[in-house]
Amino acid sequence: MRVKQISVFLENKTGRLAQVSKALGDYNIDIRALSIADTTDFGILRLIVNAPDKAYQVLNDKGFTVSCTEVIAVEVSDEPGGLHNSLKALDNVGINIEYMYAFLEKASNAALVVFRVEKLDEAIKVLQDNGFHVLEGERVYSV
Repeated sequence: MRVKQISVFLENKTGRLAQVSKALGDYNIDIRALSIADTTDFGILRLIVNAPDKAYQVLNDKGFTVSCTEVIAVEVSDEPGGLHNSLKALDNVGINIEYMYAFLEKASNAALVVFRVEKLDEAIKVLQDNGFHVLEGERVYSV
């Protein structure tokens, strides 16, 4: 139920993001979802890719500061209130969400929301107990 997310620390300079995408493309690594949080001087690029271990190695070998973090991917209804229900389930048991981002699943009426939470195993159980489908990493990597 855990998904490997690649995080890349990037200087906020022209071309750095293009260098990451080129490195991944050169090694046939497909980006499934991404999020960028930035400040004036640097950014953190968070990626879900089809081959996270390979992506980590490639980016590390290219000199990027990279880490791998476990997150969860939850299927939520792609309709008003769909996200709220998952957030409420976690809030009801006091699980803090550190960050999140979403993307649409191909050929589905669902959105996938990626959560980074404090208590990963507990969050998975709570979401499943509340009827949410928490996806396996391999499924997310192939979306």
